[in-house]
Amino acid sequence: MSTVPVKRRTDPERAQQRRNQVLEAAALCFARSGFHGASMAEISKQAGMSAGHIYNYFDSKDAIILAFVEREAEYVAGLLRDLDSREDPIEAMIEDAPMHVAESLDPQPWHVPLEMYSEASRNPVIAAKLKEVDERAHTQLRELVRRGRAQRQLPVDDALLDGRLNTLVTFFNGLPVRGIQRPDMDRDALVEGFRCAMRALLLS
Repeated sequence: MSTVPVKRRTDPERAQQRRNQVLEAAALCFARSGFHGASMAEISKQAGMSAGHIYNYFDSKDAIILAFVEREAEYVAGLLRDLDSREDPIEAMIEDAPMHVAESLDPQPWHVPLEMYSEASRNPVIAAKLKEVDERAHTQLRELVRRGRAQRQLPVDDALLDGRLNTLVTFFNGLPVRGIQRPDMDRDALVEGFRCAMRALLLS
C-alpha cells in the first residue's frame, strides 16, 4: 500500500531564530565589508549555513536590508509605547537621553543605520520603506509631544511640532557619523548638550 509523503511543517519559532541568525551574520559582514562588498557567500559562512538555506529566508541582500529596517521600526515602536505609558512623555524623553545617545554611538549588532541610509540613497525600494516607517513613527511621536506641550499650555500646531521633531531626529541621526569622527568624545558632556537641545526644542 503506497503512502503520500507528508510535508514537514515549518516551525515558526525555529524559522524566526534562523532569520535572526542570518541578520546577525549579515550585520557583522556589512560592518566588515559594506553592503555591496559583503556577498551572500560571506554571509552564509558567517551564519554557519549554506547560501541555499539563506535563500529560504531572504531572496536577496535587499531583502536583508529591508528586514533591518523592519526590525528598527519594531524597536522604535516599543520605545514609543513606553513613552505613551509615562505621565510626562517630554520629560521621559529628556530623562532617557543617555540611553539613546549610547545606542547611537554603540549600536547593537543588528543595528546598521549607516548601511541602511547609504543604500537608501541609491535604492528607491529601501528609501520608500525607510520613509514609510519614519512617517509612522513621526506621527506617533508628534502626538506624544503634543500631549506633553498641551499639559504646559505651549503651542501645539503641526508645523511647529514637525519642525522641532525633524531637528531633534536629525541630531540623533548624526550621532553615528560624529562617533566615527570623534570616538573619544566626552559622553557625559554630549548627553548634557542633547538635554539642553531637547529642552529648547520641546519645552519652548
